[in-house]
Amino acid sequence: MADLDFFFDPICPWAWITSRWVTEVQVLRQYEVSWKFISLRMINADRGYEPDSPYEKIHDAGLQGLRVASAARAKAGNAAVAAFYTQLGTALHVNGRREAIASPQQFFSEVAASAGLPIEIADSWQDTAHDSVIRYETDLALSRTGKDVGTPILTFAPNTDRAASLFGPVISKAPRGDEALKLWDAVQTLAESGVAEFKRSLRAAPDFT
Repeated sequence: MADLDFFFDPICPWAWITSRWVTEVQVLRQYEVSWKFISLRMINADRGYEPDSPYEKIHDAGLQGLRVASAARAKAGNAAVAAFYTQLGTALHVNGRREAIASPQQFFSEVAASAGLPIEIADSWQDTAHDSVIRYETDLALSRTGKDVGTPILTFAPNTDRAASLFGPVISKAPRGDEALKLWDAVQTLAESGVAEFKRSLRAAPDFT
């Protein structure tokens, strides 16, 4: 049984930073993380995009990446999603590559190969058959937190009577070691307390180191 459900859209830099904190704690405490999907493209489609909005193309790329991640899961399970997301996030956010928009087939093929996965999963970037799974998990995530949120969404102790979900935390840099554990315990405590909102708008720029 997973200790955490982590819902991500790979295009979101904030979700990526939070995911690196989660993987740090995963190693330190031998936790099981279930990697799940949430699509900013699907969330924002109902709200509508402004004409010529750059976010629509960006969110399209996120959905395409989730389709490939879904194909990775179908091929080799949760561990394959983790491996694919690690390589995809590194390429997009750490290395600043943007071929996901300009050359998605080649880009996703390279990412799949670097994750040790069959490159044919990259063919799924246009395969809408995966959208039903992505939609289901997007709706599942929002059913746990409410709709006025983004990514990531975390559920601690899923499928137990202690299950608690929240959006975030949105952090500018992933803490390591003891600091990562302190943040984890604090966030889990807040989630389990039933706090509805705990926020400030001021952020530092994303630090992917």
